Amino acid sequence: MSAPLNLARGPVMADVAGFTLTDAERVRLCHPLVGGVILFRRNFESVEQLKALSADIRALRTPHLLIAVDHEGGRVQRFLPGFTRLPPMKMLGEAFDADPQAALALARDVGEVLAAELAACGVDLSFTPVLDLDWGQCAVIGNRSFHRDPQVVTQLAVALQQGLAAGGMGSCGKHFPGHGFVEGDSHHVIPVDARSLDELRADDLKPFAALAAAGMSSVMPAHVVYPAVDSLPAGFSRVWLQDILRSELGFDGVIFSDDLTMEGAAGVGNIGARADAAFAAGCDMVLVCNRPDLADELLATLQPPAQPELAARLARMQGKGTPDAWRAHCDTDAFAAKRTRVAALSIPPEACQGVAVGEAS
Repeated sequence: MSAPLNLARGPVMADVAGFTLTDAERVRLCHPLVGGVILFRRNFESVEQLKALSADIRALRTPHLLIAVDHEGGRVQRFLPGFTRLPPMKMLGEAFDADPQAALALARDVGEVLAAELAACGVDLSFTPVLDLDWGQCAVIGNRSFHRDPQVVTQLAVALQQGLAAGGMGSCGKHFPGHGFVEGDSHHVIPVDARSLDELRADDLKPFAALAAAGMSSVMPAHVVYPAVDSLPAGFSRVWLQDILRSELGFDGVIFSDDLTMEGAAGVGNIGARADAAFAAGCDMVLVCNRPDLADELLATLQPPAQPELAARLARMQGKGTPDAWRAHCDTDAFAAKRTRVAALSIPPEACQGVAVGEAS
């Protein structure tokens, strides 16, 4: 194997097709504008295969490309055999209603189990927690949300974030400023939330503000339009990302775009225009998923703006420790007890069913 390229992480996160890297994917992932890889269910066959794939990706470059996955629990858990089955976050909200302190302890355990099992396989980041409120009308969010009450969401998400940190992993709050009120799925349409900024501040923005203050390391904005605030979807809006998220809420972590191939991004133009708009609004890194042709088109033409803070922000997203160290951690009695508590949850089969989220058909 050739020596890794000494190359700063770029502002594009791409994906790969299968269980191993192709020659074309190796070339794409060594492009200077690439800084990370997002994995999906199609990239997972077994724990050993995932370890090998992650090691192969890490060996391409130094610093290594960030490796991320949507691994929230419930119906959004990409890796299953060999991993602890994680509950949908609504189960933690229901547990909170019965016994708040026990639910917070359980949320910390879920976060640590989630993070450490991924870290042991070389994965840096799960795009979690979902901070959207459960308004009972957005099927794509549904039981991915902790609760309707922003205070409950905040407490559980902070506890989960503490667990993630104990497992060596940062957090990613999504979908800023809140996707739970709209009916449409932004993978397929451009949802519109007509509420005022004051209404959003009174409810949906509260968990994002609290998590930012508690050290949240990244945010993913929603492909939702809030016309009372801006005519552009939040992920393309300087008002949302600069004036509100950065200035008002004081957030200084990474802002990831949501997948630029989603229908919610289509109103902005072609893939290059979408990326330009996301960077202009304040995104640090853009995701291009399930369309390698569009990834190549973007990499061939993109001229990103100056991003003097990108390297430091992405460095903070890198998982702490080494996969070997996390494998040893997962073998301890203390971790085994946490894994047992999470695995003992009685997750109804229907809780892991529903609208598919972000997987190519």
